[in-house]
Amino acid sequence: MMRADLPKTRVVVVDDSALARRLLGEIINSQPDMECVGVASDPYVAREIIRTLNPDVITLDVEMPRMDGLDFLAKLMRLRPLPVVMVSTLTERGAEATLRALELGAIDYVAKPKLGINDGIRALADNITEKIRIASCARVRRPQAAPSGAESEASPRPRAVRRLGLLSTEKIILIGASTGGTEATREVLVNLPPDAPAVLITQHMTPGFTKGYAKRLDGLCRIRVKEAADGERVLPGHAYIAPGGLHLSVERSGANYIVRVRDGDPVNRHKPSVEVLFQSAARVVGPNAFGIMLTGMGADGAKALREMRDAGSYNLCQDEASCVVFGMPREAIAQGAAHEVLPLAQIAPHLVQRLRSTAGVSLNRV
Repeated sequence: MMRADLPKTRVVVVDDSALARRLLGEIINSQPDMECVGVASDPYVAREIIRTLNPDVITLDVEMPRMDGLDFLAKLMRLRPLPVVMVSTLTERGAEATLRALELGAIDYVAKPKLGINDGIRALADNITEKIRIASCARVRRPQAAPSGAESEASPRPRAVRRLGLLSTEKIILIGASTGGTEATREVLVNLPPDAPAVLITQHMTPGFTKGYAKRLDGLCRIRVKEAADGERVLPGHAYIAPGGLHLSVERSGANYIVRVRDGDPVNRHKPSVEVLFQSAARVVGPNAFGIMLTGMGADGAKALREMRDAGSYNLCQDEASCVVFGMPREAIAQGAAHEVLPLAQIAPHLVQRLRSTAGVSLNRV
């Protein structure tokens, strides 16, 4: 039970809709561990409120008058970094802006449904308050210089580079991530060579966002990146991202691996769930799997990563200092699932070194 004497998380709501400000304020104030200490109708008003009230968390609408949410977020992260939860529409434009916000340093996002705003925000009350709680204890970082979506599409990383001899249809890299994971996964993928083994990724994301996320990564990486489609063959040099709201798993089909994308009940409260992906890898990939657990809240995938290790996989976990939220890696480490715990920047180079040392070796030999 929440102790009444514990300090509350102080939240400022920034949204141009008066109805949204009122509803978000009511949702926040209905929680025993948080309070809405201020609201702002645009970034200029927000700037003064933040300076005066020094909140713990900000909720920020993506599309704002006078100065849009992205411009305000970029200035905020440069001058006064604070945990920010974006509030985004479920449109292609809204999804693209939200992904850019995560690049700029936002902790997470909440999607506005297409329903009327009153019904929609009330239906998402649990989600909104959970994201605020996570943001309040997340590690906020000033973003590193990174290409924008437009720049990355205009200047994609070259795919035709010196081969390292890593190509293998047997080996598969499996990545699980949640809060902070969109950027952590990007950091791993952009540092993989074009002949890396196939990569399967479960990132906790809502429907409507993963296709744009895959497209953005495809413009940055030397491997191909796409949203996974049910039944397609798993190919080296390709990464497959679980579609938002659907589970991703891997299966054998003769001599090949294929991906399965299916609906189903949430697992560990998530859909897609890292547990589903990692359990399938333990079952069918075994010693040819490389498991990677990145930043995220909770324990999704921790037990299954241990199952992967027991089946012969080689596993890496992101270390606490480089995580936005250390929950998922910490739980996996506690399960004894990790062979090594590394800073984010070292994960891809270490993995490539490991792959190079076993290049051409099938670990399924009898």
